[in-house]
Amino acid sequence: MKSTQPTVADLLSLKGKRQLTKLRVETLEEAAAAGVADIDMLSVPPELLQHPGFRDACPRPFVVGGLEPGAYITEEDYLRVAFRLLKAGANAVYCGASLGIVRRLRDEGIPVVGHVGLIPSRRTWTGGFKAVGKTAYSALDIWRMTKALEDAGAFAAEIEVVPPQVAAAISEKTTLLMISMGAGAGCDAQYLFATDVLGCHDGHYPRHSKVYRNFSTEYRRLQAERVSAFCEYAADVASGAFPADNHLVVIEPEELRLFLTELEGVAG
Repeated sequence: MKSTQPTVADLLSLKGKRQLTKLRVETLEEAAAAGVADIDMLSVPPELLQHPGFRDACPRPFVVGGLEPGAYITEEDYLRVAFRLLKAGANAVYCGASLGIVRRLRDEGIPVVGHVGLIPSRRTWTGGFKAVGKTAYSALDIWRMTKALEDAGAFAAEIEVVPPQVAAAISEKTTLLMISMGAGAGCDAQYLFATDVLGCHDGHYPRHSKVYRNFSTEYRRLQAERVSAFCEYAADVASGAFPADNHLVVIEPEELRLFLTELEGVAG
C-alpha cells in the first residue's frame, strides 16, 4: 500500500505509462475501502471531505474536492470554497465552471480538474444524456475545449461518454491527464462511482459503469431486519418482556428502605 499521497506532478509523470483508477465516494466507509484498495484518485463532495475524520479514514489517495456547478457563482465563491477544501485535505478541485474561473483558481496555485464531452450540467447544449463526439465536428469541439482547459491551467479533465478513438487521440495530443468516464482505455485514468461499483440501487445504471456487487439486495434485507427488530421490541414492551431484570441496576434493600422512608417524609 502507498505510504504517502501522490502529487499532481506524480500523476502527470504517469501519463501514458499506466491506467490510473478513480472513484467517486460519498461515505467514510467507501473512502476508507478505496484507500485500502489503493485506488489512485477519489472524487469527494465537500461535505464529506470536510468531515473531521475524513483523512484519518482515507489518508493515502489523491483527493479531488467537488465544486459542483450551480452551487457557487462568483470567482470569489469558488476561491473561498477551493481553499477550504484544500485545507480540509483535498489535493485538487473539480471545476465545471467557466474557463475564467478555472484560470483564476490556477492563478492562485489551486490544481484544477475540468470536464469535457458529456457534461451533465450542460447537457441541454448537447442533446441530453447522450454520447458526444460521434461526428468529426463535435469531436473537434471536444478537442478545442480540452485545449482551452489546458491553456486555462487545468492539469486534468474528465472526458465523459466519448468514442474511445476520439478520446485516445485527444489524450495523446494534450498534456492534461485525461480521466475516462465511458471514453475507453486510451485515456490516462478510469473513473467510476462507488455506488455503481457496489450496486447500491435498483434500476438503471449508466452503460459505461460496471457493477461488481449487489448491495441493493443486502440493503433490502437489512431494512427488513430493522422492521422485524423494531416490531419485536414493541411487542416486548407491550407484553412486559422488556425491560427484564438483566437490563436494570440494583439497589440494596436497606438503601431502598431508607430512600422510601425519606421520600415519604419529604413528599407527604
